[in-house]
Amino acid sequence: MELHPYPADLVQAQIDYHRAYQALAADPSGSPTTQRRRLLHLSARVVFHPHWAETGAPARLEGLRRQARVLEQNPAV
Repeated sequence: MELHPYPADLVQAQIDYHRAYQALAADPSGSPTTQRRRLLHLSARVVFHPHWAETGAPARLEGLRRQARVLEQNPAV
């Protein structure tokens, strides 16, 4: 898979978002308010990242999500 040149902090925020989402889905009874707030914070970090202002519309967000999943599953890539 070809990796796009997304900023490292943006990719990390997307990975953190995915992990937080999975944690909430796995155990919604834990502390759902805290987990939902974390998801909201991470979502804002991803969507409003300065990278999107430089490159145009965040239509490439799906590419970021795919890249984050690949890096999360295979950090050596």
